[in-house]
Order: sequence, then C-alpha cells, then structure tokens
Amino acid sequence: MGSGWMETVAEAQRRAQKRLPSSVYSALLAGSERGTSYDDNTRAFGELGLAPHVAGLTAEHDLATTVMGQTISMPVLISPTGVQAVHPDGEVAVARAAAARGIAMGLSSFASKPVEEVTEACSQVFYQSYWMGSREVMARRFDRARDAGCVGLIATLDWSFSYGRDWGSPVIPEKLDLRAMARFAPEALRRPRWLYDFARSGKLPDLTTPNLVDPGAEDQAPTFFGAYGEWAQTPPPTWDDIAWMVEEWGGPFMLKGICRVDDARAAVDAGVTAISVSNHGGNNLDGTPAPIRVLPAVVAAVGDEVEVLMDGGIRRGSDVVKAVALGARAVMIGRAYLWGLAANGQAGVENVLDVLRGGVDSSLLGMGHSSVHDLSPDDVVVPDGFLRTLGGTTARDRAGT
Repeated sequence: MGSGWMETVAEAQRRAQKRLPSSVYSALLAGSERGTSYDDNTRAFGELGLAPHVAGLTAEHDLATTVMGQTISMPVLISPTGVQAVHPDGEVAVARAAAARGIAMGLSSFASKPVEEVTEACSQVFYQSYWMGSREVMARRFDRARDAGCVGLIATLDWSFSYGRDWGSPVIPEKLDLRAMARFAPEALRRPRWLYDFARSGKLPDLTTPNLVDPGAEDQAPTFFGAYGEWAQTPPPTWDDIAWMVEEWGGPFMLKGICRVDDARAAVDAGVTAISVSNHGGNNLDGTPAPIRVLPAVVAAVGDEVEVLMDGGIRRGSDVVKAVALGARAVMIGRAYLWGLAANGQAGVENVLDVLRGGVDSSLLGMGHSSVHDLSPDDVVVPDGFLRTLGGTTARDRAGT
C-alpha cells in the first residue's frame, strides 16, 4: 500500500499534528471547557464490547445503505465542518474522496469553497445551515444550494459556542493580512510542507465563507468570525422556525444535534426526514453525554418515524458497527477525515474512509453477519450504567403515553 498508507485514524491524527501549524491543529482538536464531552465521545466506544461468532461466518458482506434517499456504499457520511484551511483543496478534495468511495458529504455553510465547486466534485452533497440571519436571507442561501445540486439539507442547532478551554484555545486570525502572516510566520515555518502546499497552489489559507453570499459575490464573503457574529446576533430558533426550514427547503432534511427524547419527538412533529444524535463533537455544552450513550433511547422513541444517525467519536470501523447495532442508520465523521485531509489531501481522506470500511467489514465477519442491516443490540456488550435517557423514558415510549 506504499509508505504513505495510514493504517488507523490515530495514525492520520499523528501525521496531521506533524504537518500542521500548532494553531491549526489545535483548532481541529477543539473541545470545550473541561473537555468532558470531548473525552467521553471516544471513551464510550471503548466501554462497549462485541459478541463474536467463530463458525458459520460469511465471506461476503453488504455494507451499503441509504440515507435521506441517497444510496451510499457504507453507513458513513462526511459531517459538515467549517473553513477547511488545513489543505489548499479543502472541501473540494473531501468531495472528490467521498465520490470516489461512494458516500455522501455534508457541506458546511461556513465552508471555504463555493458550493458549486463541491457539487461538481460530488453528486451527493447535503448542504448544512445554521439558524442565522433573516428568513429571507436563509431562503436565498437554500436556493443557491438547491440550484447547485445539493440533494438534502442539514440544520445544525447544537452550537452554543462555549468559551474557554482548560488547555488553551487556538489563536485564529480574523483574516490573513500582512500583520497576521507576520504573527503566524514562525508557526508556519516550522511546518514547511504545509506552507509549501499553499505556496504551490498560489493561494493563502482562505478564512472566508463564500456560501453565505449570493453566487458571484464571493469577494464580499464574510470571514469566519464575521459569519459567527451574524449567527450570534440571530435569536435562537423555535420549533416553528424549524418547521419553516423544512418547508422552505422542500426536500430531505436532517436536524443535527439531538440528545434528548423530547427534542427528537419535537423534530418529528416539525417534519424532518432524519435526525443526527450529536453533541457537536464535544465542542458545545460540556458535560453532554457521548451520543452513543443516548442513541438507543432516541431510536426507541422515534426510530420508526425518522432516520436516526449518530455523530461523535467515530475513530474505527468497529465504532461504526457498534452505532449501527444500537440503532443508527449511519454515522457521520468529522475530525477523522479532517486529519486525513491534513495528512495527505484527497488521498488521505480516501485512506481514512478505506480504514473505516475495512473495520466495518472485519467486524461483520467476526460477528457472522452478511449485511450491516443484520446488526442488532445483541451484537454489542453494553455494560451496566452505560446508557443515558435524556428528556423522556423508553418505558413511557413503549407504553405510548
């Protein structure tokens, strides 16, 4: 497979750390406050076991599934992440990798590449939006995404932008002007390969958000912090606002950030197609349980009415299998593919996806299943006290009260 091959997501993370300036790498690592949720997202998967068989195993395994009407080659999607300035090709490289591996991609409204360039590289793109600006402004952004060929919308609501990290927050400039470049030059010079990639591309890392303006007006696009300011000044949405988003988009719609059973029910009432059980990768309200802990309760409550996905802590194929066995239709990955992108561009993202696919395949083999659709809670060893039910009880759900 060559010396560039990365055999695990952990190796992709190590190579990303070696390649990126410290501030850029720290921004990818993120987390908030004490880091309780960030740590729990990955630790929780280690607490779960698998129940293998040793005979009667099947050599051929079907990993394909569908999410919001899109057929994908395995139950993994690219989660939308903003301003991918870890590599000159950014979201376009990720889109090419997703297309090459037959999976769908979420594109952040805070992306560094125009949606039209991304959909040209991948036909299965879900556009992601925050609740920000007026309804008229949001409708124009939806129109642009729809016109570009996006096949679904993801609304992200689990973002409170908690301040302060006990290990220190990265210093990210408003824009890369001469002053900022002088300040960050020592960091960049210590990572010559990263600097060389951008120099060769003829472009500086882009910290603007071109999809928040009308097509052709990208030179007026706000910076990341300008976009954050618009979000911060927009009153938080009501469930009626979510229902408006669903109607305005008029197609497959995922609500990202659900942790509670009562919120899951409200999302169903608002008319969503899918929900993603997520705590924003531990970058949000610290102390939120790992999504895998609350997934089964949400699935029990609404899994027969909407598609339920899970986002947070996925680092290997067996993690994907555990989530699917506990009721997720598919998982979404964030840091894992960003580390691959930082380490080796499009090939690095493909590498990470191949690692996950291999892990899913070997886990199915070990548990004697021929398809991801055969997975069930019986395949997972769940320790006492592992699960959490927020905002409702599964017993009440079963009783129909």
